[in-house]
Amino acid sequence: MSGKKNKIQIIIMAVIALLAAAALLYFKVLHPKNAIHTQHSGMADMGNMDMPAKEEKVLYTCSMHPQIIREQPGNCPICGMRLVKKENESKKIHDVSLHTLLLPTNSYAVSTIPATTLLKSKEPIEINALGYTAYNTKEVGAISARISGRIEKLYIRYRYQKISKGQKIMDIYSPELLTAQQNLLFLLKNDPSNTLLINAAKEKLLLLGFPSEQLQQVITTQQPLFTVSVYSNYSGHIHDALNSGMNNAVPEAPAMNEATSITTQGLALKEGMYLQKGQTIFEVYNMDKVWVLLNIYPLDQPFIKVGNKVRIVPEARPDKDFRSFIYFIEPFFRQGSKTVTARVNVDNNVLQLPIGSQVRATIYSNPVNAEWLPREAVLSLGLEKVVFVKSGNGYKAQKIETGVTYKNLIQVTGGITPVDSVAANAQFLMDSESFIKVQGKD
Repeated sequence: MSGKKNKIQIIIMAVIALLAAAALLYFKVLHPKNAIHTQHSGMADMGNMDMPAKEEKVLYTCSMHPQIIREQPGNCPICGMRLVKKENESKKIHDVSLHTLLLPTNSYAVSTIPATTLLKSKEPIEINALGYTAYNTKEVGAISARISGRIEKLYIRYRYQKISKGQKIMDIYSPELLTAQQNLLFLLKNDPSNTLLINAAKEKLLLLGFPSEQLQQVITTQQPLFTVSVYSNYSGHIHDALNSGMNNAVPEAPAMNEATSITTQGLALKEGMYLQKGQTIFEVYNMDKVWVLLNIYPLDQPFIKVGNKVRIVPEARPDKDFRSFIYFIEPFFRQGSKTVTARVNVDNNVLQLPIGSQVRATIYSNPVNAEWLPREAVLSLGLEKVVFVKSGNGYKAQKIETGVTYKNLIQVTGGITPVDSVAANAQFLMDSESFIKVQGKD
């Protein structure tokens, strides 16, 4: 009986050993989490029993499969990546406030770009402008017909011909002048003592445009002249007044299909044509006194005033620059242009610049004493101007009021103070796909 009992005990002990081995295999290999959890629970229970705490073991996990946890380094059984140490405590985040986290991204930007402040200075303003020469309409003379008659001889052959004062323009036959000459000769022959009527007859001929030299010739020869010469009282370029397009300061360019040159085009006035009393025949533009018309862009208009000194360099004569001043600013935009025109009087007697020649000018304006920011620090949102004011570790959008712009500087008239620091490059902080929400000044 004793031998039988010993066999039963051995069988029971073998079964218990197999069960223990199976349990160990189950918790260690197939379900390590449970083993770790059991181990941690045991450690927690030991802690509750006021047992001395043991140093926590270093665990390894897969960055791609965090459910894989091992006590030893190795490779992930799923993806084969090398296991890394598992962090049990989260790292603290410094220098981030709740206010920063709650700010919307369209009104606050975290950045470490350089900052700048308002610069108060007195800036001398020099503005570059382009322009061209034009006829001075104040130096225009008109040659008109004082009497009615027929053109017998015309000495002007083409438009814009240069003439001098006292030059003969045409010979004209006028019945009215012929009758006045005959009346004077009748008085000189039949009533030479009546000086009152004789002087009145002479004065009438002079007022009708009869030249004094020809009048003396009539008195000397006692014979009337059938044609009377007309002379110019002005010097300059002659324009055809019978054409309606000749009242502009600058002659219009010819059409592309026009075969003749604009400088040699014939006159509308021809020999044999009849003139009416008071009719304007020619206009004479003085070439010695001309204008320089400068185009002023809207950005530079606040600086331009009447009396500003100007240095002009003609493109036709770049070695001959000269000085003048602005005497008039046209209060309108010319047709097809969005620039204001400033007029400058020029003495063209020496230079003899062609009308329409291009010039470059430097206008010296009065200095402006103001607070300035670099142009890169200001962002334009259409009708509004925005800067990024430094706030803590970032920048906040702030609307400002601006004045004039000169070179790389923008005048600031409101919105920020000299103690505010703004981003030196506002465009760098702007996302092209975002909308900047402008907040008022605190």
